[in-house]
Amino acid sequence: MLIAALIIIGLAHPLFDPGARLLGSGPLVLVVDDGWSSAPRWRDREGVIAALIDQAERENRGVVVLTTAPARADGPIRASELLRPAAARRVIRAVKPKPWAVDHEAALAAIKNLALKGSAHVAWLSDGLDHGYAEAFAERLQEFGALHVYTGGPHSLAHLVQAPDADRNSLTVPVIRAAPLGEASLSLRLIADDGRLLGRRPVDFAHGNTRAEARFALPGEMRNLVSRVEIEGEQSAGAVFLMDERWRRRPVGIASGEASEAAQPLLSDVYYLTRALQPFSDVNNGTIAELLKRQLAVILLADIGKLSGSESTRLGAWISEGGVVVRFAGPRLAKNADKLIPVRLRGGGRALGGAMSWTKPVGLLPFDDKSPFAGLKVAEEVRIRRQVLAEPTLDLNQKTWARLADGTPLVTAAKQGRGWLVLVHTTANIEWSNLPISGLFVEMLRRIVGLSQGIVGDDQHTVFPPIESLDGFGTLGAPPSTAVAIPGRGFTKVRAGPKHPPGFYGRGGARRAVNLSGGMDGLAILGDLPAGVEFASYDQKRGVDFKPWLLLAALALIIADLIISFVLRGLVPVRTPGRPAAAALVLAAALTVLAVAPPARAQQTPVADEIEFALKATLQTRLAYVRTGDARIDGISRAGLLGLSLMLSQRTAVEPADPIAVDVERDELAFFPLLYWPVSPSQRPPSYKTVEKLNHYLRSGGTILFDTREQGTVSFDLLGTGGPATRHLRLLLSGLDIPTLIPVPNDHVLTKSFYLLNDFPGRWSGGVVWVERRGGRHNDGVSSVIIGANDWAAAWATDFAGMPILPVVPGGNRQRELAYRFGINWVMYALTGNYKTDQVHAPAIIERLGQ
Repeated sequence: MLIAALIIIGLAHPLFDPGARLLGSGPLVLVVDDGWSSAPRWRDREGVIAALIDQAERENRGVVVLTTAPARADGPIRASELLRPAAARRVIRAVKPKPWAVDHEAALAAIKNLALKGSAHVAWLSDGLDHGYAEAFAERLQEFGALHVYTGGPHSLAHLVQAPDADRNSLTVPVIRAAPLGEASLSLRLIADDGRLLGRRPVDFAHGNTRAEARFALPGEMRNLVSRVEIEGEQSAGAVFLMDERWRRRPVGIASGEASEAAQPLLSDVYYLTRALQPFSDVNNGTIAELLKRQLAVILLADIGKLSGSESTRLGAWISEGGVVVRFAGPRLAKNADKLIPVRLRGGGRALGGAMSWTKPVGLLPFDDKSPFAGLKVAEEVRIRRQVLAEPTLDLNQKTWARLADGTPLVTAAKQGRGWLVLVHTTANIEWSNLPISGLFVEMLRRIVGLSQGIVGDDQHTVFPPIESLDGFGTLGAPPSTAVAIPGRGFTKVRAGPKHPPGFYGRGGARRAVNLSGGMDGLAILGDLPAGVEFASYDQKRGVDFKPWLLLAALALIIADLIISFVLRGLVPVRTPGRPAAAALVLAAALTVLAVAPPARAQQTPVADEIEFALKATLQTRLAYVRTGDARIDGISRAGLLGLSLMLSQRTAVEPADPIAVDVERDELAFFPLLYWPVSPSQRPPSYKTVEKLNHYLRSGGTILFDTREQGTVSFDLLGTGGPATRHLRLLLSGLDIPTLIPVPNDHVLTKSFYLLNDFPGRWSGGVVWVERRGGRHNDGVSSVIIGANDWAAAWATDFAGMPILPVVPGGNRQRELAYRFGINWVMYALTGNYKTDQVHAPAIIERLGQ
């Protein structure tokens, strides 16, 4: 009787303190501010949303969901249709804070003509800020029914890091807040590219102030290492400011004493310097007067002898302000040097080697630990045939950065004011040495340029494609599919949004940053709203659900009753004074387990099964497929990967064991470098935790081949939405961080990772195969997602005798062979990365060898 009572009461779904009922008789309208400023307390919002949807489910009401941040630049904000609570949960699960602001004006337009039956209960989960049109937006929401606005306290509102103010020796970072009331304190951190903490300073807001600053005392060298400024402990796109090359750009100017460089470029100093500097610096050529008029970080003087008085004075003043001047020796400097050099020189120079000399060209000594070149490997083939000599002085050792093998200085330098004056005691061309044609020359120049202070500037003559983007929580990752390139001329006018999310743009090391604070002068707290609006807090407590506890108690009593019945029948030997006492002990033990065991434990996979799965997946290489729950599809997937494994063993060095089925909800995915995922319309969408697990798998180097298998089906898709499997694939991918996808290019690595292929047929042919757009810097350039519809597993599928199971249409055996070749290419592509791209350089290499 107790078991029956527990089951009946549990199915009645009792709650303790479930909260107030929803007002009105119509649907629940959920309005969610999902811009950057909602990220700091996003978990609290999810808790309130879950409680509201649970209440709507108990009251059998529909749900309408409206998010106020635009998802695409070319699409308006739209309210959802009337959803069941279960469907509303799936929609909300995919909603995450976006790295740009909400647009209440567009949200107001989205609900202008929205019609609902009955008086609705409207819940506006606000971020606490007024982005404009808040009052008009609230008035429209009140027309649907009772309006409840959820906000946090003043100290829980998001903060915004604005553009720092940089000078020669410091970096001042302003932070703004919306609520001026009360005192508050934050901490700002400076982070380098490699994640190192470079500095930490407090930011103290005084009562009545919405702006505060933190000042970091940093020399130019340290400032050039800063990659981002962030608020410690606050996760939002507004709490991060990205520092790009405009804060640490090092444009270089080259002036040469040679007038005939155009006629003989291979003998020109400028030619070798330009080739060495172009990979990492903007190079400008001109006279000294012309270069001093530009915004430059470094000026190189190639064999310029005696400078005029005005040139020497202006260059000296420029160095004192933080510039770096690098002089190269040559015939002119050896004969007629001026005073703008770090050390005194002997006249004439020194020749090493030649018909009239007993000496031979000399190599270099390893660099001293105190030298800027420390750590660079000295190339054995570098030889210096001639140099200018420095006069011995007491401070010559302290000014020497590089030496020849005989100990004489090759590079000397002196600190002057905030800048450096550097002298290379040989030429910048190959007349006196072969140093300019070595890789060491490039690295030495890179180190010298790295000593300079960055120059804030703008590049007007290039286009910057997206490299990395911030998400709503301030984490850098792959750019979304909506991100587009930015032309240099309009870069300073760009504002963060769906088209240009905050993040880094450019190519390689030439990066430019778009920050959320661009164009934002302040934050406004949510002001007065129309009369009748009720305010609620995110800190409210949720009710306690007794249903799982009651059902677990009933299950425990069923087990206890079964054990007691075995004991009373004598089927279980018990060494106790009496059977009733034994039954009482067993019942007490069962109730003790009930008291200490949480409800979720009954749903966990036993540890032994997890260990067995891990051993099975890791002791041998195995191909894996995602279990869909459809026995036919899972059987074909297993047979297909079994046939592909056989082909891999016969044709490649990969010898996989039998394939393994993976439950993405339960199993660990890190054991498998690649997954085959046949899409079934009956498969349930992944849960929130599974979406996070899949995103981590894709970001950590995993590759998933999604196969909708719809190429062979006949459909009348007039709207272009695809078949059922394609539509279901969109639902599966809705919560995943999927990069921009494009059809496989003709020169993609997937077409040549093992076989040379022009097409990728499976059981069917002709379908488009989609891969990640090039440019990603993670996973060795391998696409984390591949999508197609050719039903490859059916073409690979064999029985235990190795014979094909299903026919291949229309190409027969030839098409099946190409399907196997695609499968082998897919596996080799996932396992070996993009090394095959090196073959595109083979013709150029062969041509150069022939020359």
